[in-house]
Amino acid sequence: MTKSIKLQKIALSLARGAGHPDGEDRDGYEFLAPLTAERHIDADAWRLARHACSVHRIRDGDIVQRGILAHHPGGRGGATWSFDYSSASAVSEEIEEGYRLADRAFVVGEYVSIRDEDDGVLKTYRVSSVVPA
Repeated sequence: MTKSIKLQKIALSLARGAGHPDGEDRDGYEFLAPLTAERHIDADAWRLARHACSVHRIRDGDIVQRGILAHHPGGRGGATWSFDYSSASAVSEEIEEGYRLADRAFVVGEYVSIRDEDDGVLKTYRVSSVVPA
């Protein structure tokens, strides 16, 4: 019997910083991921449901890229979570790595950092919502 994987829809909004003192709700990400009871990304469940773990990159309120939540070798703890926008048929540099996302609890109000693929800058995002997908 296959275990039913429950995904959460997680929304991230750009946190306040230089150039955006109040943050920016229209810039961020929405992605689907299984979470543990402690609200961390569940790597074991992700392996079973990775085909369903999509991501949308949002700029100025519009979806500008679609991709997948990926788990790559390397990084702290032996793996790195990232948002991968490359097509299935080509190797691409279109990857935005999360900073220690495996250590982060996805709870409204908490913060995570993502390295922007456009300028390579590590930007901070606030978890703005977590709801069942």
